[in-house]
Amino acid sequence: MRLVLFEPDIPQNAGAMMRMAAGLGVPMDLIEPCGFVLDDRRLRRAGMDYLDQLDLTRHSSWAAYAQATHQGRLVLLTTRGAIPYTDFAFAPQDRILVGRESAGVPEAVHEAADVRLVIPLKPPARSLNVALSAAMVLGEALRQSAAATP
Repeated sequence: MRLVLFEPDIPQNAGAMMRMAAGLGVPMDLIEPCGFVLDDRRLRRAGMDYLDQLDLTRHSSWAAYAQATHQGRLVLLTTRGAIPYTDFAFAPQDRILVGRESAGVPEAVHEAADVRLVIPLKPPARSLNVALSAAMVLGEALRQSAAATP
């Protein structure tokens, strides 16, 4: 299982997701460019002292990430998803991808995803905070993976 951040905009959200990934022992891929400098004090504050424990792989662009060798399915969280995340069977090698806070991911990334999941919300709500979304879906994916492991 991996968490993948696509060009994050907000250092506090990126820091929170980095802290979560480190604390849960989930490796992370960070697709740049970011909307902030990676040593931003807000990122460090949100990540606290967990960032040194994070298994982080940085990619200079979407093209660089797409050309790298990966295992598992690319699972995109998107408001345009057709499958509720609670109805999806996660696998241990899945890569859970979240988009930019301001714009999600471009169409090319949507098309590259093996699966597009949505978090069902009560209208008129459209979306949740990206860090909260990542936590909900990663938690479910890890729960399913643990249950499947003898």
